[in-house]
Amino acid sequence: MNCGLSSWKPGAAMIGVNFCLAVVNILFKMVLNRGMNQLVLATYRQAISAIFLAPIACCMERRSYKKLSAFTVCALFFSGLMGQERINMKCKSGKAKILGTIICLMGAIVLILYKGKPLTNNNNASSQGGVEANHNTKSWVIGSLFLFAGTLAWSSWFLIQVRVGSDYPYQYSSTTIMSFFGAIQSAVLCFIIDKNPSIWKLKGSLEIGSIVYSGIVGSSICYVVMSWCVKQKGPVFTSTFGPFIQIFATVLDVSILHEQIYLGSILGSILVIIGLYALLWGKSKEAQVCKTAPTPDKDAQIVLPVTSSPPRT
Repeated sequence: MNCGLSSWKPGAAMIGVNFCLAVVNILFKMVLNRGMNQLVLATYRQAISAIFLAPIACCMERRSYKKLSAFTVCALFFSGLMGQERINMKCKSGKAKILGTIICLMGAIVLILYKGKPLTNNNNASSQGGVEANHNTKSWVIGSLFLFAGTLAWSSWFLIQVRVGSDYPYQYSSTTIMSFFGAIQSAVLCFIIDKNPSIWKLKGSLEIGSIVYSGIVGSSICYVVMSWCVKQKGPVFTSTFGPFIQIFATVLDVSILHEQIYLGSILGSILVIIGLYALLWGKSKEAQVCKTAPTPDKDAQIVLPVTSSPPRT
């Protein structure tokens, strides 16, 4: 019973993480619509994450810095290392993992790129439909390119955890270092693009609350939990839960911001759930095979048959 419960802890953790990240997306949408600079928002978020995690890392992982190498620091800075997921295509579990990943990818594409017909009647959203459609048409190519680049960067983060987790298995310290570098990179880029110092001034409780929540929950806690899940289940398992961000964000959009829900959101969500179930089924079958497979005992000694020789006369 305890073994079965512990095997579902990474999945439950990833669902909670993606819900928290969906809340971050909703808060960011609200503050960005009010005119806040996105690079300033990213800088404050990463800085708060580093400040929040630094004392925890010092208390819980005091000896981690002795094992910190230049290779690990470069990996955390560039976030560009590659990892891999072992898949055996000869068994059903491997085929289920491949099929589940493909279905989840299709669901994510539908969620992002296909809108479809509106399924709810919202007068406020309908009145802004023409402006929104015009804006989407003009920004479609640029937005798609940025979305593709962001997806690659997001995927590379999961892959980097495989290598960093094996060389430097300290989730709090690695997340602190990564947040520190992220804050520096965002700040430098912001100063290059916009040198106006007034953009750094926070306006109202919504901006302050969004930055604090995204820094402590979105970047600190969520990234530590995702690093742990990658260590437990691998990058493919962890990244497969990513489309749940769009699902939760859609629910929050409708319930809080009173946005319209579209057919593409429903179809994409269904595909994501089906693909995720197939992937989890494959992972569970794979774990059962690993547990039941016989392992050679290295300490076992080979006993040779001994025959007694006749006594000499």
